[in-house]
Amino acid sequence: MMSIIQYISPLLEVGIMAFVFYFILYFLRGTRGSNILLGIVIVLLVMWVLSSHIFHFEVVSFLLDRIWSLLAVALIVIFHPELRRAFAQLGTAPFFYRNRKKEAIAEVVTAVLNMSRRKCGALIVFECENGLRQIIDDAVKLDVKLNSLVIESLFYPNSPLHDGAVIVRDDRIVAAHAILPLSRDTNLHHEIGTRHRAAMGISEESDAVTLVVSEETGKISMTHEGVIHKNLGPEKLIRLLNEYLVERKPNKLIPIKMDNDIIYENNISEEDN
Repeated sequence: MMSIIQYISPLLEVGIMAFVFYFILYFLRGTRGSNILLGIVIVLLVMWVLSSHIFHFEVVSFLLDRIWSLLAVALIVIFHPELRRAFAQLGTAPFFYRNRKKEAIAEVVTAVLNMSRRKCGALIVFECENGLRQIIDDAVKLDVKLNSLVIESLFYPNSPLHDGAVIVRDDRIVAAHAILPLSRDTNLHHEIGTRHRAAMGISEESDAVTLVVSEETGKISMTHEGVIHKNLGPEKLIRLLNEYLVERKPNKLIPIKMDNDIIYENNISEEDN
């Protein structure tokens, strides 16, 4: 029995450490904290190599030994917002998370339908696994509980933040007036406007889900993984949002046989209202 435990114990230790590192990196993804952590590690490693293995600086080595013991406290101070968010999510049961997602979807759908009736242009991005840190850093940062009235006010014509996109993370609005990359797909129809091209562009570079309300027609579109669904009605809109955000289902393009080669259907999917 003891021999089995001796063999299993190292594996458990490795597994626990791997889980801890994964947990830390997962919750630091797409944040400023990840860059700070990388910078700290690089500086300390360079100083340690120079002082211990090249120049043999005794004073610097002595200080580094003391710094390592204080690093844990420093990390708590530096990463306080990220740690608070991580423990808040850790204490939330999975079914509560799904309910929060569905409530967020309901708020966004309400706002989108209202703006669609008024032909108020809008561009809303749901951040998924791939962080949008670079885009958020260049936008106007917010930290607002997701609410349909807030979304409508942000896109109200002539308001300071109505241009660009609103970025949603979980159930909070984290940025407004965000500039998205435009799609480079030359096969897109020439009548597709800037908002739709921006929605396609972010869907080609990340796994984000993006909603677009046309200012000219009031029609609602959605992009995900390089596919655009146009002319969405309320039921179809809610179903797709639940599939992509709650159930995390990927887009499925239909393969078509043509001239002995496999090609895929056009990435523009027309939907009925």
